[in-house]
Amino acid sequence: MKPRQYSSEGIVLAKINYSEADRIVVIFSKDHGKLPFIAKSVRKIKSRKRGVLEVFNRITFSAIRGKGMDYIEEVEIVNSFPKIRQSLKKISLAYYFVEIAGRAIHEGEANLNLYEVIITYLEKLESTTRLKELKAAYLYEVLVVLGFWPRGKKLSNPEEYIESVLERRIFSERVGKRIFEKSFD
Repeated sequence: MKPRQYSSEGIVLAKINYSEADRIVVIFSKDHGKLPFIAKSVRKIKSRKRGVLEVFNRITFSAIRGKGMDYIEEVEIVNSFPKIRQSLKKISLAYYFVEIAGRAIHEGEANLNLYEVIITYLEKLESTTRLKELKAAYLYEVLVVLGFWPRGKKLSNPEEYIESVLERRIFSERVGKRIFEKSFD
């Protein structure tokens, strides 16, 4: 069980507007797994947390347990992956990476290996131009780390296989295909 106050490092997986100035933020933390948090007053213009709690940012945070959801108290950016944010194709693939991770794990389920895979592939995404190959390698690693595919065995269609494992279509991939009218080059 988590203590009343705790801190960790994490990746922002999703954000949802909540009430007038708050936001629900889903973070895949290194120590505690995937957790939803309420970020109070983060949507106000003067909020210092506003730019830090963006999807696929790597952050350190401290939180306090609440009756329902926990509350983000302090947050600091570790890496915002600025080179990814300069390319629409790379942004689309980064969203795909975090959506896969968010759907592959359950709330409160810690998985350090999956966390490291996400960080590694976001860092690779900053410097590569071979997006289609990187996407296939990421899916393969996620499936291996989660135990759905044996390491060393060839995987012919990772996109189709991951959707069958997750039992749902991946939304960010369809958005990327609409933007570019074809798969990643």
